Amino acid sequence: MPVTKKSSFPWTGYIGLALGIILIVWLFSQLDLKRSAVLISSIGFSSILIILPFLALHLLEAFAWLKVFPRSIKAIPFFELLKIQVIAETVSMTLPAGVAVGEPLRPYLCNRFMGIAIPSGVASVAVRKLMLGLAQGIYTIIGSIAGFSLLQSVSPKMLGFEGLGYILIAMGLVVFLLFLFLLVLLLNGQAARNVHRLLMLVPFNKVKEWLLLKESGFFDTDEELKSYRGTYISRLFPVLVLYLFAWSTLAIESYTILRLLGVNITFLDVLSIDIALTMLRTLFFFIPSGLGVQDLGYLAFFQALGFPDVLAYGGAFVLLRRLKEVFWYTTGYGVMFFSGVHLHDAEAVNRVES
Repeated sequence: MPVTKKSSFPWTGYIGLALGIILIVWLFSQLDLKRSAVLISSIGFSSILIILPFLALHLLEAFAWLKVFPRSIKAIPFFELLKIQVIAETVSMTLPAGVAVGEPLRPYLCNRFMGIAIPSGVASVAVRKLMLGLAQGIYTIIGSIAGFSLLQSVSPKMLGFEGLGYILIAMGLVVFLLFLFLLVLLLNGQAARNVHRLLMLVPFNKVKEWLLLKESGFFDTDEELKSYRGTYISRLFPVLVLYLFAWSTLAIESYTILRLLGVNITFLDVLSIDIALTMLRTLFFFIPSGLGVQDLGYLAFFQALGFPDVLAYGGAFVLLRRLKEVFWYTTGYGVMFFSGVHLHDAEAVNRVES
């Protein structure tokens, strides 16, 4: 399934970036940054623990991705795939509407570094994305049920009514059913052909000419997806488990930061908060890395839970999470630079197929 060429970021991405910057600047103006800095400095060398959950996230996602490649692909080098995972995730999370660039990079880099055909790479990326969404739905349902009492108790302060637990369970169920439906459609062996057929209805001759040139790529992707027929349940269930663990690393990271700051909170409470804010971040997908949105959400939860000195402890928490992201995204761009990868390389997918 060829990836549409993009020469610029969608305007919604720039609006999202601007909104995120406004939110984070306003948030920092409200925080007790001096007290937050004192709390952060008190952690010392233990702060290295904060970067480990994100490393685990990359490792789990790379291993899960490795498992969803078509069976025609043999002996995929794990560390090459991990490198691509780090680069693509960095691009997706830091640029305006970065997913539109980061996801097309994956099949292109698989072709460039490992010689994997573009249709095979596209098939793996499509299955990977749907499995990740499916896992998020299950993760949200499990976490919302486990932390139902906490979510209901803070709901009146945050929403004005008691219903946050039910809302999150419902949202998790909707996400699960949506991605399950899309996954079944994808693996029916004709998904790419159907997309091609729909795109051919576009009333522009140049678009139709381009689609006709790329028609074989759509068909090749369908052929790769057929390898899942009859076996995809047994093949994809372990992948689902891996992605569930991957989602949980986000809560582990938040719990680690709060415990290092000396906040007395249970992991189940953190899990409930993290699930709610991960879903919120998904809704504001056009804001890079959920800038400002998640930060305000965490502070709202901390205040509803009655945390002492929220502006100081909440500020320290937000700063540490963002500093962790600066570390990992800087690392990602470093890997990208030393690998000779550029942002416009996503456009080369079309050139490789031609």
